[in-house]
Amino acid sequence: MNRKTAKKILPKLLLLLTVAALMTPIFCSCVQSDVTVLNVYNWGEYISDGSEDSYDTNAAFEEWYLAEYGKEVKVNYTTYASNEDMYAKLKSGAVKYDIVIPSDYMIELMIEEDMLEEIDFSNIPNYQYIDEKYRNLFYDPDNKYSVPYTYGMVGIIYNTTMVEGTPDSWGLMWDENYKGKILNFNNPRDAFGTAMYKLGIDVNTSDTADWDAAFEALKAQKPLVQSYVMDEIFNKMKGASAAIAPYYAGDFLTMYDDNNDLAFYYPKEGTNVFIDAICIPKGTQHKDIAEAYINFMLSEDAAIANAEYIGYASPNTLVRDSAEYAEYMNEIHPDAYDILYPENVEFLTSYFKNQSSETRSYMNNLWEDLKIESSFGGWIYIACAVIVVLLAAWAIFSSIRKKNRAKKYE
Repeated sequence: MNRKTAKKILPKLLLLLTVAALMTPIFCSCVQSDVTVLNVYNWGEYISDGSEDSYDTNAAFEEWYLAEYGKEVKVNYTTYASNEDMYAKLKSGAVKYDIVIPSDYMIELMIEEDMLEEIDFSNIPNYQYIDEKYRNLFYDPDNKYSVPYTYGMVGIIYNTTMVEGTPDSWGLMWDENYKGKILNFNNPRDAFGTAMYKLGIDVNTSDTADWDAAFEALKAQKPLVQSYVMDEIFNKMKGASAAIAPYYAGDFLTMYDDNNDLAFYYPKEGTNVFIDAICIPKGTQHKDIAEAYINFMLSEDAAIANAEYIGYASPNTLVRDSAEYAEYMNEIHPDAYDILYPENVEFLTSYFKNQSSETRSYMNNLWEDLKIESSFGGWIYIACAVIVVLLAAWAIFSSIRKKNRAKKYE
């Protein structure tokens, strides 16, 4: 091709490429317009996601829905670290979600504030597999807004190579022998719970004196705490960079699978029992698909895969009756069933219940005070010490200069 021909063709070619570039997003949007996006908001590490050859729950749902209804759905899956984070995100209205999985007390609050859709259980035939004793509980007494997903209790995880003896109390978290090796929850309800159980205080109290007592206990513990964590606990405990942490029983099994030096116990003073349940936030544009998603989550393959992956106890009888599930859990830990499903609980357990707005506000203010001291207290003392040293040095320097000047003019 000579230069003259190239000059004639090049402008036309550039025009063609420009038009193609402009048309591409339009074409793509037309192609993708039939794809419905289902926004699912869940805890971290709380669904079998296809990693390490595990069952990919969301991908399996997408395939099942297409085969069942002839429509394409894409699950947009994101995670949160605490009930409070999830609640704040929904209240902000920044993102619309179709599925959330809060804990019992948070569901109670969200129902009170009209944040959840009523579920049409005729679209969820697999609900028949939910054990009767996990229906119509205090947080959703009429069973209108939630479907139980998992349950469990909080206990203490410790590294047997770093902790002496066989502990059985919340007191271990206040043991000065393990300064800098202790973790605590990075959310106020669970963190205050550890102190309240230790002190024998009702975790659902509205008495400010009780909250002040728990605050003082956490404040006394603070110098011993390496950090306040949620999902970060996995790497810290598996990697032995910390020795002691309160956390959920099911997560202990996940950590133990990677570090057999870890052990677990339920403190003798009592602990929190919780239920996490699947809900549909108010204002969803895809309620029918969200209900189909819930029904799929209760199906045998999905329910067993999620229970195995998460390690939490399941309220689904298809899971409890599965020989495959029992065998899998016992391979992870010889006492897995006793940990997850303690039939004869000899210690006190209690649910976290919804608090009044005044109590929540009081708790959150105390929590902020604790975290501010935790974050800034140390370096403020260091900064003050540095300033004192600098002022003293300046005073000495000024004194020497004055003496030298006096000598100069003598």
